[in-house]
Amino acid sequence: MGEQVGKPAPKSTRGVRTRAALITAAREVFEHDGFLDARISDISKTAGVASGSFYTYFDSKEEVFAEVVRQLREEMLHPHVRERVGVDDPRELIAAANLEYLRTYRRNARLMGVLEQVSQVDENFRLLRFERGAALLDRNAAMIADLQRRGLVDADLDARATALSLSAMVSRTAYLVFVGDEKIDFEVLVETLNQLWFNALQLRDAD
Repeated sequence: MGEQVGKPAPKSTRGVRTRAALITAAREVFEHDGFLDARISDISKTAGVASGSFYTYFDSKEEVFAEVVRQLREEMLHPHVRERVGVDDPRELIAAANLEYLRTYRRNARLMGVLEQVSQVDENFRLLRFERGAALLDRNAAMIADLQRRGLVDADLDARATALSLSAMVSRTAYLVFVGDEKIDFEVLVETLNQLWFNALQLRDAD
């Protein structure tokens, strides 16, 4: 699922624009109707193109949903946090990464809910969901290992197991708050998750 599948990307400017419009429209329809009730005719209508034009760019509803999810994956990963926020303090880095993740999850809550539902019944989308999670896990494990090398985190912790536990905590909490019915103030949520990270890592102050 990580590689490009289906029809090749269009080469003309008009084709690129139409394909992008279909992806944007598909996201809107999926968020409004859910995956099972979404129809290709509604996606085409929302994009402002003829229904037959959909098949010029995508073979199926599943294929355009996969493209929507790939774009979501890129947004959720928020790479190079250190470079973009301009800080090196581990607490500030962890807080910045958690804040970006939670903001992005909240912004994409409807689509995250749809993906959660689809991944329960479709093996391909289950794998795509775990692919996104694995990328986040790799990033967090690398960060924890780096902090261990710097002497700022308990060296006895297994970096990957710790990253898996803490990442799952944040992800599931975000689902319950932004997709589910849990009512927790956003600032309280961020501060609580950050403190749980710091406590779990036994994070020391950078000298």
